Amino acid sequence: MGKKLVMAQKRGETRALCLGVAMVVCAVIAYYILGTTMLPLYQKSVWTQESTCHLIETNIRDQEELEGRKVAQYPCLWVNVSAVGRWAVLYHTEDTWDQNQQCSYIPSSLDNYQLARADVEKVRDNFHEHRVFYCFSTTRENETRVLYRRLYGPQTLLFSLFWPTFLLTGGLLIIVMVKINQSLSILAAQK
Repeated sequence: MGKKLVMAQKRGETRALCLGVAMVVCAVIAYYILGTTMLPLYQKSVWTQESTCHLIETNIRDQEELEGRKVAQYPCLWVNVSAVGRWAVLYHTEDTWDQNQQCSYIPSSLDNYQLARADVEKVRDNFHEHRVFYCFSTTRENETRVLYRRLYGPQTLLFSLFWPTFLLTGGLLIIVMVKINQSLSILAAQK
């Protein structure tokens, strides 16, 4: 009976150790991936200065080109604001300017014109309702762009690091608990 219990303990301990090591390895891989993809984007982001933007004007435009390729006509929003004592164009995120420099906000659904137009009008109405809001600007002198929301801000970075940290902590905790269990069973066997 004692030998069967020891064998079952060893088998369970081995499985638990493998689980803990696998969790730690997965966490290290996730840290590596985040370190090579997310961290450089966060470090390169120049949109670090939080400012107060005052709405000057909004305009809904119909566009026929997105990222250099022809698409069906879609509406987009153009927003001019006053930020940091100067006139600027507001862009939704860092990627909005890369997609189309003529649009401050591009709707997510471009397939249905009516839905896209309703989405753009809803965003425009929100801007008219809240004429003063926070935005992100750069410390560069001649920059005429500001962002409404940063894609690569500190909150995004912390949220991205949460799950690998949770995985690493859980894996290390499992390994420590197995090692404590092994040392206690050796102490109990010696008495």
